[in-house]
Amino acid sequence: MITVIVNCRIKTKLFKLKTMTTLRDYQQECVDLIDNLNGGSALVCMATGLGKTVVFSHIKRKGRVLIISHREELVHQPIKYYDCPCGVEQGAEHSHGEEVVSASVQSLIRRLDDFSPDDFDMIITDEAHHAAAPSYKKIYSYFKPRISIGFTATPNRGDKVRLDDVFDRILFHRDLRWGIKNNWLTDIKCLRVDIGYDVRGVKERLGDFHNAELDKAVNFEAANDRIAEVYKKYARGQTLIFATSVAHAENIASKIPGAVVVSQKTEGRKSIIADFTACKIKCIVNCMIFTEGTDLPLIETIIIARPTHNQSLYAQMVGRGLRRAEGKQYLTLIDCVGICGKLSICTAPELMGLDPQAVPERKRKDLQGMLTDMREICDQAMDCPEVWIANATAVKLFAEEQGVKTRKINWLKKANGDLVYQFSCGDRIGIKAIDELGKTRVMRYKFDKQKGNFVYEESGNLGLQEAIDSAYAIFKSEYADEQKFWDLTEYYGWQFEKASAKQIDYIRRCLSEDDFKAIDISRLTKGDAAQILNAITIRRLRPSDLLRMHKKASDEKAKKQELAETLKRLKIRKVLSGHSSKYYAIQHPTDLVITNSWSAACDIIAELEKDGSKCRYKGFTSIKQAEEFLRKVD
Repeated sequence: MITVIVNCRIKTKLFKLKTMTTLRDYQQECVDLIDNLNGGSALVCMATGLGKTVVFSHIKRKGRVLIISHREELVHQPIKYYDCPCGVEQGAEHSHGEEVVSASVQSLIRRLDDFSPDDFDMIITDEAHHAAAPSYKKIYSYFKPRISIGFTATPNRGDKVRLDDVFDRILFHRDLRWGIKNNWLTDIKCLRVDIGYDVRGVKERLGDFHNAELDKAVNFEAANDRIAEVYKKYARGQTLIFATSVAHAENIASKIPGAVVVSQKTEGRKSIIADFTACKIKCIVNCMIFTEGTDLPLIETIIIARPTHNQSLYAQMVGRGLRRAEGKQYLTLIDCVGICGKLSICTAPELMGLDPQAVPERKRKDLQGMLTDMREICDQAMDCPEVWIANATAVKLFAEEQGVKTRKINWLKKANGDLVYQFSCGDRIGIKAIDELGKTRVMRYKFDKQKGNFVYEESGNLGLQEAIDSAYAIFKSEYADEQKFWDLTEYYGWQFEKASAKQIDYIRRCLSEDDFKAIDISRLTKGDAAQILNAITIRRLRPSDLLRMHKKASDEKAKKQELAETLKRLKIRKVLSGHSSKYYAIQHPTDLVITNSWSAACDIIAELEKDGSKCRYKGFTSIKQAEEFLRKVD
């Protein structure tokens, strides 16, 4: 025991030397919010590169602290930031009553009996988007801490993982876009290059591709040659390449002059990093070494030659290049993609919480450009007939997964998870993508007559069904005249009827050749055609178009109101039955009538003329013309 204590004291001194850190303003804000908590559980969302681990170490300790990590390589990372004795629960390592204990989930779940339920005042969960897993919940139910704080850097649209049964609220949120816009992180120029990978047959292990099988799928001559070509063509400045294995790294490096391999087996890693920092080495090809904690701000290019569908791992790889540096304009991020079937390989859009799978295959090549523009890039790529046709089904499936009713609103589901509908007058109503705790907000762009422009409004936090119901009330009260467009009832009626030649011809004239070719005309239904026509009509609009449309809609609405008032004053009586293309307006000194039946018109005229007064009457091809005829009566 004495030896342990002495060692802890030695550790304490070392840690104090390492943690002389001045917090950034937003880090201090986050720490203050946590320090002011009296109890409960909360979630902190902070993008990779913004220093969530530094925040850990500055939270005031009122007792012992337990840090839980999903991946073993993360367990030792927080320790270096603390100025107190720290223990580890991982593999052969065991804690001995230290003030701070960092543990892997896998080890801790087997060692719960080594601890008392009240051993820890605070539990900190790293990569908290995994916290809904049974292993985590078992740990949470065993311990009785004063507060529990989850940290995550992984953007989540909330439709994949819900954490509302783990955390009470989202306490703090700073995403990648915020970090870039506020100059804490560098922007990213995103490129997609098809290397020729085919990972459709690769099995999974622990939530990602099986390493050995993945290596067989990607480590071949033609692909490695292609990576070397990509490096030569696109790489700028200091470059870091992520490979699947040591052999893969060595094969890639052999094709790039001056490239150096770094792996767990590499001796003299510190010297290599020093030469890289001094720009003596231009390119490092590594195998899972620089995924965490390595400070290399000079990196200007990252090439992902290691496919993954683990969002956390992908974010950590990209995170090595997010630090700003003098002369560094942006990070060039090159995703080496290929055939993946239904598997979702992580690429740049997911860094922004976007779903590339929502974009048609033929359009995914367009998902390139600056990361801060990626949302708009995804929206543009999804502005195509395949998405319009599939949208109603996609929204329905989403609603079923979430256990809510869409109110038959013809929502457009965006790549970031937002539900949006745009009216022909230019107004727009949307439901924000639900967050990690299942909460959302109603968004609204509405024309402000006083300002002469559209203004943005947003509700407070709501449950998804509550938000949809709130939006529906607005649809019914303010946009009832457009119900035939936003209400899917008509779509469901036409869902299985074959599209008419007239619809197809109009669609052909409105779409580009590529977009029209993407439609299977032989299977196109009237419902599908209606979705396409609706999109063509109201979704491709510029701000000037919206203003023009609003004026037109306002003028038409004013005319309708004027006509309604006139008709109300005239007390026009309508005797309508069935469907007819002919309408008869009957003018009598004591009565004004519209009917769509000639026999009924004859009966009405005969009845009215019994008093000796004559009727004037005329036939029209629309009821509107008949109303206009009677409206002109003195």
